[in-house]
Amino acid sequence: MEKILVIHGPNLNLLGTREPSIYGRLSLAKINQMLKTQARLAKVNLVIKQSNHEGQLVDLIGQARKKKFQGILINPAAYTHTSVALRDAVAACGLSLVEVHLSNIYAREEFRHKSLISPVASGTILGFGAKSYTLGLAALLDIIRLK
Repeated sequence: MEKILVIHGPNLNLLGTREPSIYGRLSLAKINQMLKTQARLAKVNLVIKQSNHEGQLVDLIGQARKKKFQGILINPAAYTHTSVALRDAVAACGLSLVEVHLSNIYAREEFRHKSLISPVASGTILGFGAKSYTLGLAALLDIIRLK
């Protein structure tokens, strides 16, 4: 059974109440439930983490291979555009990784148009709201299972 690490970045714990016109009305708990249902059907073990702290996210990625994960699904949130440390952790981890975003970052403010993570990710899915996560998990499983 594949083991996947799901990482939610800063402020995603506020989903459902934070700018619902941009991020939707689903809570992070509801998104996690959607992922768990999908994982159960796909016979995949998910470990889901959320942190507002860059160093904790870097540590999670850095320890993923040692903890026997086959892949990572991540919404780096604001760190997408600012964190060289997160980018370097992704590049160094050696695992398949899919980056997801609820909103279309290219239809938003100019500073959000640059992802430091995308160039070192296996792929990026964005702009489909909570569905970005389920599409991302499906894509990650395809990548892992086709290796």
